[in-house]
Amino acid sequence: MIKIGIIVGSTRPGRTAEPVAHWVRNVADKRGDAEFELVDIADYDLPHLDEEFLPVQGLYARPHTLAWARKIDEFDGYVIVTPEYNHSTSGALKNALDFLYREWNNKAVGFVSYGGAGGVRAVEHLRLVAGELQLADVRAQVELSLFTDFENFTVFAPATRQEGTLTTMLDQLVAWSGALRTLRAA
Repeated sequence: MIKIGIIVGSTRPGRTAEPVAHWVRNVADKRGDAEFELVDIADYDLPHLDEEFLPVQGLYARPHTLAWARKIDEFDGYVIVTPEYNHSTSGALKNALDFLYREWNNKAVGFVSYGGAGGVRAVEHLRLVAGELQLADVRAQVELSLFTDFENFTVFAPATRQEGTLTTMLDQLVAWSGALRTLRAA
């Protein structure tokens, strides 16, 4: 079965990424075409890039990097849940992506973003990073507005239409994850 990691892309105390990721998981678990697992970058305690060698070399030495690499390597694709901070993604998420290379290659990724403008600028940055990591990004994305999908900008209460948008993104993600699995096997 296709295995998809739902990455909680913020480590900020009181972060909104966690309830959003749980919503993604709840919707995803209604499907029968893939397994879904929450992956919280906060659980890996990744400092700012402390490996001696470049990630493309795959010569990881630190226990936190080895644990992160093993977890990311398990999946066929990813849903990245990202906030938009200052017209980009969170520094913690960018750091987590930068720690690895081969583990991301030839897999699919979809995005769920949130912010004042739906987090679209964060996703635009992440699409560039995904390309360099050889992650195939699907077109559909979920854009959650702090004005319409949250109460008082903090309590997650997605508009009804968002589940349909998420389903479309997951349809694309599962299809691409399956297709890319054959490429990795070759």
